Amino acid sequence: MKPHQTAANYDKLASHWAGREFNSTSGIAAHERTLQFLTNFGVAIDIGCGSSGRFIELLLGRGFETEGLDFSFEMLALAKRKHPQVRFYHADICTWEFQKAYDFISAWDSIWHVPLEDQPAVLRKLCEALNPDGVLLFSTGGLDVPDEVTNPCLGQPLYHAALGIPRLLRLIDQLGCVCRHLEFDQLPEIHLYLIVQKVEPATA
Repeated sequence: MKPHQTAANYDKLASHWAGREFNSTSGIAAHERTLQFLTNFGVAIDIGCGSSGRFIELLLGRGFETEGLDFSFEMLALAKRKHPQVRFYHADICTWEFQKAYDFISAWDSIWHVPLEDQPAVLRKLCEALNPDGVLLFSTGGLDVPDEVTNPCLGQPLYHAALGIPRLLRLIDQLGCVCRHLEFDQLPEIHLYLIVQKVEPATA
């Protein structure tokens, strides 16, 4: 499934993630854990920010200059209504180019919608957009090998893909980053999140 198709399907689901029936605590504990690895609370961006605004609110409360990005027009419309002071980008992360570096990048339950063949390039883009000692938090499927699937969600087909843990860890190392934390946080579901930090190259 192409990103524009996923975005169109999320347009039809935007109100669910902004409504009271959605669990607004989902992912908060992982973000709180991630922030413990940070030394600079400067600039942050929420990739695939959606409509709930819960991570934006958390980051603003910690003093970050905070931005958001999503490819769903309806998701962004609701997000802007909640946080009109925040800069939002309506864009596909596969083709969007970062204009600055960030101290914290969140990609919670978002880049797993990226087509499988594009995920290494997107992960590279995210890691390269980190400031030194900057931290990336992202979630994925906790698989051993790459795979992709399309399943219905509230009546809309949603595509998910995962590179698999071994390949992810190799990529993270190749991109000059270190995995600080890896956790299956929703067992028995194979939902996985990783905390990744950009490190200075070792000197001889």
